[in-house]
Amino acid sequence: MIAAVDIGNSNIVIGLMDNERKVQFSVRIRSDKQKTKEEFMIELKNLMDIYQVSFEGLQGVIISSVVPGLTDVVRKGMEQMTGISPFVVGQGMKTGIRIATDHPASLGVDLVVDAVAASEEYEGPLIIFDMGTATTCSIVDEKRSYLGTLIMPGIKISQDALTERTSQLPYIRFEKPKHIIGKNTIESMQSGLIYGNASMMDGLIDILKEELGKDATVLATGGTAGMIVPHCRHDIVYEPDLLLKGLWYIYQKNAKES
Repeated sequence: MIAAVDIGNSNIVIGLMDNERKVQFSVRIRSDKQKTKEEFMIELKNLMDIYQVSFEGLQGVIISSVVPGLTDVVRKGMEQMTGISPFVVGQGMKTGIRIATDHPASLGVDLVVDAVAASEEYEGPLIIFDMGTATTCSIVDEKRSYLGTLIMPGIKISQDALTERTSQLPYIRFEKPKHIIGKNTIESMQSGLIYGNASMMDGLIDILKEELGKDATVLATGGTAGMIVPHCRHDIVYEPDLLLKGLWYIYQKNAKES
């Protein structure tokens, strides 16, 4: 079993994964940039106690992070709790992916990890939506070359902007409305967020397939993807644990040499 840790802008996701890359347990902790190592360890320990889970038998720890200020906090906390020095995904690690962008070093590690998992489990070309704080769309060809990315405001950012920048729009729960054509303000906002994002994904898929000149496998992951994918017209594979699976593959590729 390994512990795979994804430090994102909104949440830190910790998953315990078995040798068949199945997630046996996962929890989310809020990504507070002021969090100390001790606070992180207390939160994680409390959650593991609640669910009666332990690190017994753990073979390794791997971390990906897009929040530099939290990387060392989590790395040191995981090392103290497990007694294992974690891998941190970065330059020099084997991924099996060729980065074919203008500035490979600037590509977010979360996008690379998603691409690794998708390339290991699906036929390319690949279109990968990751719907978190930002919505990203990564394109990987059939030779495992990462071609590039589209970056858009995430649903939560869009929702917050509507509420904060307009005088008469309230903060709403993100859920499916009763009607596509909203009958009131709340329904109208919910419909816009859900069906607007679904239509955006459908439109991008059409454009990207045309750009690639061939069909592609489309995947979606991230905190809000599960609400959007059912309303898309294209066939999209929903993979809620894609990033954790990518960390599992990267760990396996690098553990033997360490």
